[in-house]
Amino acid sequence: MTQATNKKLVAHVFGKKGCAKCTMLNRRLDALLAKEPWKGMVEKRYNDVETEDGLVYFCLAQCVNPNRIPALLMASVGEDGREEYIERLEAGVADDVCGASMLYQYVGIQTDYGVEGKGIITPEMIEHVLKEAANS
Repeated sequence: MTQATNKKLVAHVFGKKGCAKCTMLNRRLDALLAKEPWKGMVEKRYNDVETEDGLVYFCLAQCVNPNRIPALLMASVGEDGREEYIERLEAGVADDVCGASMLYQYVGIQTDYGVEGKGIITPEMIEHVLKEAANS
């Protein structure tokens, strides 16, 4: 990740109050972002989908299933300060770490309630998404 260290990323988290899985995702992401190499490279933005502002960001994302919240979607910040969601190099290809939780078009994950893990987004999945974003 040597070339990625200059990159500025934003981790958009979509969740809602009272959701234990949303709280867990936030806590796990915060723990990772407090350590190198993510510290200072990635800014987290929490979007509560039960608020007007959070719902607007959710709708603008256009790629997260509302039935699969919480979700994490990565964006890069250009030199002009504008954000763009990071497109996946291999759209639609699942991998061994994130499986069916992987977003189709953009770098990110959403909760998959249909798997044995019962919708848990693990620290390994989160870090996998951060690495994919940093190396894009």
